[in-house]
Amino acid sequence: MASFVVSYHPFFSPTSRLYSPSPSLSIPSVTQCKGWGRGVLMLPLKCLSKQTPDSETESSSSSSSSSISAYSWCAGLGGLGFLETTYLTYLKLTNSDVFCPIGGGTCSDVLNSDYAAVFGVPLPLIGMAAYGLVTILGLQLAGKSVPFGIGETNGRLVLLGTTTSMSAASAYFLYILSTQFPGASCSYCLVSALLSFSLFFTSLKDFQLKDIQKTVVLQLCIASLVVATLSTSYNTLPVSTSLADIDLQPFTVEITTQSSPLALSLAKHLQSIGAKMYGAFWCSHCVEQKQMFGREAAKLLDYVECFPNGYRKGIKIDKACSAAGIEGFPTWVINGEVLSGEQELSELARASGFDFDTSSQT
Repeated sequence: MASFVVSYHPFFSPTSRLYSPSPSLSIPSVTQCKGWGRGVLMLPLKCLSKQTPDSETESSSSSSSSSISAYSWCAGLGGLGFLETTYLTYLKLTNSDVFCPIGGGTCSDVLNSDYAAVFGVPLPLIGMAAYGLVTILGLQLAGKSVPFGIGETNGRLVLLGTTTSMSAASAYFLYILSTQFPGASCSYCLVSALLSFSLFFTSLKDFQLKDIQKTVVLQLCIASLVVATLSTSYNTLPVSTSLADIDLQPFTVEITTQSSPLALSLAKHLQSIGAKMYGAFWCSHCVEQKQMFGREAAKLLDYVECFPNGYRKGIKIDKACSAAGIEGFPTWVINGEVLSGEQELSELARASGFDFDTSSQT
């Protein structure tokens, strides 16, 4: 942009000595105008910007490399979380035992508990979807190619919202782990929480302070919604209120009654046809059922303990009991027929095809 500096001289003539400008000013021409008794000197000056194109390019390159670095970190951390949750999802869907490098069998206790699902959806599957979304967004934003045409700004907001929900969920799960599984050590849970928090702070790092102030309300709403959803899901768990706050270690109750010949014959018959009695160590009706058979006959029964490692809130029953669909104790499964509750010996004989009358006469 050019501007003119106008100088007035009372007596200007062609022989007057012109002012020599500084070399730093770009003055392409000098215009002389002669007026009545005075001269006018007009100098077109060119205004130069203080920031050169090189400095602009350098600043833009620095900012771009910083953004790409943050997005690349998100993609890398998200990829690690995706691999972990894929492994856990496979174990959950196949009902396989999980390898726990630290904490022994406590990983299985946590991952097989009622808290490992949200409204019936396996928690690792939800985590796999979240980590997968973060990985895809991180790669796309790093390559300046955001999917679905949402633009880089909206893509950054989606990434921040996703990592906010993940970190809020991880904080809630750590609370559940400390309160419902005291003393348990779930290495997969801790690794996932670390990845979630790292992703949140990494995605937040790309925002300026004024941008964070604009989105803080949205982040709080997302976190509150996640916590409310998880709380609602876990409040509907089918846990008996009488056992909700009990932590029981396995124990055995001695059977004191003597077995009759009829009870011994029935127990041998039930064993021969593969009949099973499912129970729990704390179940009084299970003990009464065994007392009905007597000490010797009870040892012959094919008894399945559904809580071999004890009972506490959030722990699921044994896999064999879960596969059989056991919902109460004791439960008999005889020739495909399910008998719930404590049964008379005559009823067990009928269901198993045992000739109760003939045996009683002998």
